[in-house]
Amino acid sequence: MRNHTKGAFTLVEILIVVVILGILAAVVVPQFVGAVTETSIATTQSELTKLRRAVEVFQVRNENGLPTVAAGDGTWGDLIANSGEYLKEAPANPYVGGANAKVIVLGAGPDAAYQNTHGWIYNDATGEIWAGSFDVNDEPLPLP
Repeated sequence: MRNHTKGAFTLVEILIVVVILGILAAVVVPQFVGAVTETSIATTQSELTKLRRAVEVFQVRNENGLPTVAAGDGTWGDLIANSGEYLKEAPANPYVGGANAKVIVLGAGPDAAYQNTHGWIYNDATGEIWAGSFDVNDEPLPLP
């Protein structure tokens, strides 16, 4: 009679594989966290550029007049009205994230520190726009 033995992994081999996977996860996961932050910064800067261009186009078409923008959640007024002539929908600020990413406040300058209460700052006297939690140079303020 032949002795048939089935090949199987030993407990030591399985433990070695688990340890190697744990080490790889410890190295790779922090890199993904940084990538998410970098992506949210780049997306916010892109949305800010779109907003500024929409205001510029509005001004050209309306004899240097400014759009009517109110403080609130995505209330870009003239920029979204008219079937999305300037913007199809209210942009979000993913760097701020959460429920307040589309909230607009009226103000005269950018934020001084990171906050998560609003996504955009609009100066209704000049038409200037800043991203919430970004400085005057459109660079992100440090996360808390």
